[in-house]
Formats: sequence, C-alpha cells, structure tokens
Amino acid sequence: MDSESEKLVQQAIEQLMKDRTVLVIAHRLSTVKNADEIVVLEKGQVVEMGNHETLIKKGQTYHKLYTNQFENN
Repeated sequence: MDSESEKLVQQAIEQLMKDRTVLVIAHRLSTVKNADEIVVLEKGQVVEMGNHETLIKKGQTYHKLYTNQFENN
C-alpha cells in the first residue's frame, strides 16, 4: 500500500476506535503509535509497556524497532 493510502486507512481506523477499548496487534508501529498503552512482546513475553513517548525515551526494544522501521522507509 502506498503511503498516502496507508495514511487514509490509518485515519479511518483511528476514527472507528475513538471512545472504544480496542486491542490491536500490529507489526507496523505507526498503527499503534497513538495508543494509550502499548505492550511490547518478545518471544511471547511482555518486555515493555507504556505509551509511545515513554517507550521511545526508554531506548529499549520499542525504540530500536521504531527507529529501525522508520530509518528503512
């Protein structure tokens, strides 16, 4: 999917999720970036929890995945 289409889909999803509790499983971190709570799993184990800003500041698994994903795009 091109970046413009992805942006439109993301906006539609965000609108549908507004004021609801939603569980999202995603490999694209842009999908979960605005979530209230992000749970990072590694080999089936929870390794980090927090919102995007907190996890980026921690500089651990989520930060590495996020940086790697967006450096390559």
